[in-house]
Amino acid sequence: MDRISDAERRRIAELLAEGAPVWRLHREISRSRHAIRRAVVALHRPPKREPRRSPLRLSLAEREEISWGLAAGAPIRGIARQLGRAPSTVCRVRAANGGRDRYRACAADRRAVRLLHRPKPAKLAVCPRLRQVVESKLELRWSPQQIAGWLALAYPDDPEMQVSRETIYLSLFVQARGALRKELTRCLRTGRARRRPRGLAASNGQGKIRGMVNICQRPAEASDRACPGVRKGTCCSARDPALSPPSSSARAAS
Repeated sequence: MDRISDAERRRIAELLAEGAPVWRLHREISRSRHAIRRAVVALHRPPKREPRRSPLRLSLAEREEISWGLAAGAPIRGIARQLGRAPSTVCRVRAANGGRDRYRACAADRRAVRLLHRPKPAKLAVCPRLRQVVESKLELRWSPQQIAGWLALAYPDDPEMQVSRETIYLSLFVQARGALRKELTRCLRTGRARRRPRGLAASNGQGKIRGMVNICQRPAEASDRACPGVRKGTCCSARDPALSPPSSSARAAS
């Protein structure tokens, strides 16, 4: 493939800044017209936007402070107090980037920027060994929660072979992730092919009172409490007198 060197790319940029015509580019740069056109398009392309970081995330300067503190043997709480961060944040960053002896600020910052990219590939899609184990357990009618718990016990020292139940559910219900086969949804105990919100009530009438009368439909006698025993649309005249509670006068006479 006809590649353009860095020196030729700088020369093309200088000619474009001078407003040179296309024929001059072809005369001074001894490359094919397709290679020159690719270089021109790349120069006119807007620069790649840097990913925006949340203020909650550590900056490069803060990571350098952590690196200096770890190299000096300072305690985690002292480093966190100096940065104004929680000690758990410093401890988590140290553990994710090699520990106290191997922590480097630039490498940790590059890793953080790399993890900011979206969308992320699904873990079950990039690890065929893990995907094969999960699919075999689903075919045995194991629930995602059982699979996640078994993987943590079977592979305690291998983080690549551990996955959460949420990841398994997402890989089954969101087929755009391309991790698990769609037909494996039949192996779930619920048999659903899509996710149902947890707060969604069943529409089969279960748990509801049949023939329930709303309290706003009660008679006027219930408001002034003139007639004892009136409750939600019923009055004492419609009730069995034997079942009605005795009145105050009857109780006083007894």
